Amino acid sequence: MSIKSIHIWLTAAALLTALTVYGRDDTATLADSLPAQWLYEPAATQPFPTDDNWWKQLGDPLLDSLIAEGEQANLNLLQAERRIAIARQGINRARAAYWPSLSLSAGWNKARQSGDESAVVGRPVTVDYFSAGIDMQWEIDVFGKVRKSVEQQKASYRASRADYASVSVSVCAEIASSYIGLRSLQRQLEVTREHVEEQRKVMKITEARFETGLASMLDVSQARTVYYSTLASIETLRTSVATTVNALAVLTGTFPADMARRVNAPVGLPEATALVPKSVPSDLLRRRPDVVAAEAQLAASAAAVGVAKKDFLPTLSLQGSIGTAAHDFDDLMTHRSFTYAIAPKLSWTIFDGFARKAAVASAREEMLASIDAYNLTLLTAVHEVDDALVTYANAVSYEQSLRKVIEAAQTAAELSLDRYKQGLDAFINVAQAQISLLQYSNELVAARAQSLTALVTLYKALGGGWATDMKQ
Repeated sequence: MSIKSIHIWLTAAALLTALTVYGRDDTATLADSLPAQWLYEPAATQPFPTDDNWWKQLGDPLLDSLIAEGEQANLNLLQAERRIAIARQGINRARAAYWPSLSLSAGWNKARQSGDESAVVGRPVTVDYFSAGIDMQWEIDVFGKVRKSVEQQKASYRASRADYASVSVSVCAEIASSYIGLRSLQRQLEVTREHVEEQRKVMKITEARFETGLASMLDVSQARTVYYSTLASIETLRTSVATTVNALAVLTGTFPADMARRVNAPVGLPEATALVPKSVPSDLLRRRPDVVAAEAQLAASAAAVGVAKKDFLPTLSLQGSIGTAAHDFDDLMTHRSFTYAIAPKLSWTIFDGFARKAAVASAREEMLASIDAYNLTLLTAVHEVDDALVTYANAVSYEQSLRKVIEAAQTAAELSLDRYKQGLDAFINVAQAQISLLQYSNELVAARAQSLTALVTLYKALGGGWATDMKQ
């Protein structure tokens, strides 16, 4: 199935969800070619990244540890987890409306009535008494308003869980990308130091040849320029390493000094060419957390429409109280002091200045906006997956091409140095060959990192990993 087909099916799913919750009277908002039923395959569900463990294909135990720590200590994830707890309590708060509310009261009252209030002048009357009782209010959910409110909160809860998964995917991808970038910079630092040593040897050769009259000072100056410029680039790489370590520390909720000690020893980058099957099933797109969140938000908006429409129906409520009242405190528990009241009430708002009509229209527009947001999320997902696949394929191809370039540059550097020693070529050829070899060597390291980073981007775009036994 193509990604475009998945987009159509997912849109259909979201609209049918809205239709189910919102009501059959708004089919005009749906496309005519929608399927009659939406079947969601469990195989396309999204595991949390902690259960996914996609990054273990890179075979780096330290990276595994860093991602596990990020899942526990990353502050963005902790905030998303709090939002899940808030949404869960929102469901409980909505369910509470199924039950009556009870209140307990107790007190002492004293009042004096004027004797001059009536036409016949009399004596003032003073009343004082103790009272205690329980009051009850209960709005019975005859027409399903509370049920719709619970549905809305449940959809919001699902959206919050999907948001958490989305943040988790992003955090894992950022940690992996930063770690790959760090190892790439460390390897470039090693390569630069190796070239510095080789260039120092060549500089000594030019100085020796100058002292014997076989070379000019120009050759020495050119050799020194190459050597010192490469030496100066080491400090820039060290700065990049330090800032990347700091970024990793923030992502994992640790301090930079502690992180620096853990990643101090350089580690080689793994191959990235054999980690992706030739064809990635497009239905993996269906489990992206942002797609799931957008669908849940659409369901919540549709439920909100249902809640608004219930305001047009009457409400049945029951109010009651039971208690006791007596002039003397000792008489509160006697039979004659017992009081009660019960008052079932059916109310129906006939006219409210079209406020309810406006509320329904507003909720419906919110639902339509959620449909637009859902479609935009799908289009963005398709775009990101396509970009990630193209970037990954081209990055791997570029890395393979650079290997051939490195071989040719290495040969050119060796031949130019030999010809210079024999007095057949000027030193400028050696200098250019050294600069080119260093440039391509660092580009090869960066290309390996780019391939792995593209792999991480593909993982993020698909919302998670894929089965390692997927047919190649």
